[in-house]
Amino acid sequence: MPNSNEIRRLTTKWNSKNGWPKRLEWIKISGLRGWHGHSFRLDYPIMAIVGENGAGKSTVLQCSAAVYKSTAPKAFLKGRGFASDYFPNTAWDSIKNASIEYCVWETDHRFVDTIHRPGHRWRGNVERRERPVVYIDLSRILPVSARVGYSKIAKTPHKESRSQPFDKERLLRFNNIMGRSYASTKFAFSNIDETRPIPVMEQESATYSGFHGGAGETTIAELIQTDLPKNSLVLIDEIETSLHPRLQRRLIRDLADKCRESELQVLLTTHSPFILDELPYEARAQIMQTPSGRTIVYGVSPEFAMTKMDEVPQYDCDLFVEDKRAQILLIEILAKYAPTLALCCRTVPYGAASVGQALGIMVSQKRFYRPSCVFLDADQATAIGCISLPGGDAPEQVVFRQLKEKNWCSVAARLGRPHADLVDACSRAMSVVDHHEWVGNAATALVTGGDVLWQALCAEWSANCLTEGDAMMIIRPIEDAKIGSPFIAPSRPVPMEISTSPIDTNGNLLLFEK
Repeated sequence: MPNSNEIRRLTTKWNSKNGWPKRLEWIKISGLRGWHGHSFRLDYPIMAIVGENGAGKSTVLQCSAAVYKSTAPKAFLKGRGFASDYFPNTAWDSIKNASIEYCVWETDHRFVDTIHRPGHRWRGNVERRERPVVYIDLSRILPVSARVGYSKIAKTPHKESRSQPFDKERLLRFNNIMGRSYASTKFAFSNIDETRPIPVMEQESATYSGFHGGAGETTIAELIQTDLPKNSLVLIDEIETSLHPRLQRRLIRDLADKCRESELQVLLTTHSPFILDELPYEARAQIMQTPSGRTIVYGVSPEFAMTKMDEVPQYDCDLFVEDKRAQILLIEILAKYAPTLALCCRTVPYGAASVGQALGIMVSQKRFYRPSCVFLDADQATAIGCISLPGGDAPEQVVFRQLKEKNWCSVAARLGRPHADLVDACSRAMSVVDHHEWVGNAATALVTGGDVLWQALCAEWSANCLTEGDAMMIIRPIEDAKIGSPFIAPSRPVPMEISTSPIDTNGNLLLFEK
């Protein structure tokens, strides 16, 4: 899905390098909940962490909260915001030799420091840099009636003592996110307890409180009510909880506007493909548990993220490709030359080419639970563990140019369009500089869907242009992976291990991180 206007405006400001005087660049976690020197980068103002339960998403949030001495109101943090508040010693948990290394920027100054616990106490809390930190955890999703102290209000005769109505801006934001027209929204206090706010909403001449409203309404109202200080680090656990898909998308767009206006840095966890779909590739990071340990992959697609967290349906082999165009091309190649493989393999788009390169390293190290093959578009450089699609160029370039040489074969017949119209539409599309737009332009001229046209093109190309030898270069690695003999494609020298730290000893980004 194309990025929203709100995300585009945020990206433009972020890329201008003008703003965000306070920002957290990366953290490196050791000795906590199975983290052993793994690093997490924050490459975008809103970073979404996705992964299975227990992968370590909340650990990243809590370590980030412990990096700063917060100047935000105390209600925004758990305890005093120290590492000991998030990682206490218990009868079942003994924390020793733990550390949280971090890199923060303040204007043009870079600070690298560590909070560590060599023995019985955490060290380094006093030396932390100052910044507003807002931690919004899962306590927000409790129904109002289930929260501490609220049942007393409901069971005791009471009246409203005072209230804090939403101003016009907050009410407009609330209406936009909810997709409804609320006449008013406020937080009211009762004469029973003037410390516990209760959301009260009015729509369609009906007024009701959080005791009777939906969980999503209460969650959004409380988020809108929260004043996020300028330059804050905002941490949100499972942002999509109790929110339907459209509401999730609108919330991210609203958050992007607040991020841009107040130069916030937001780090959130999620299991939702809708949240990921609203964000650009650089804003997505997946924590994966593999047989050899934890791995963080950046720039994942929503489809890839969901595939790694689900198990239905089951296939013999996972095939990872860059995008939907590559997915259709690969399926058509298999359908022509190895139809049984097409039926027993799952083909999943992973997103950015850098994700494919990272997955290729994991394949070469046998870090997947199931047989897996990673394919790169042929215009990408070869990489360890990756297989290049045929043709030596981007899929659109290869398919269009080779079919044009053969007068487009029977593509028109597959589509039910006159051959002359197809020739004209595709030839005109090829005059566009950006080859990614060729399929869309031609499909519009032919009054058909882009995927429908692309599938017809790929089917004809596979049948008439692809040689059997080139097809076998795709099929054999898949067959080898299925029988347990992983294929490792020839490649340029690159590090065999995925780095657990984003920098080397000289303070420079490692090659793989670049």
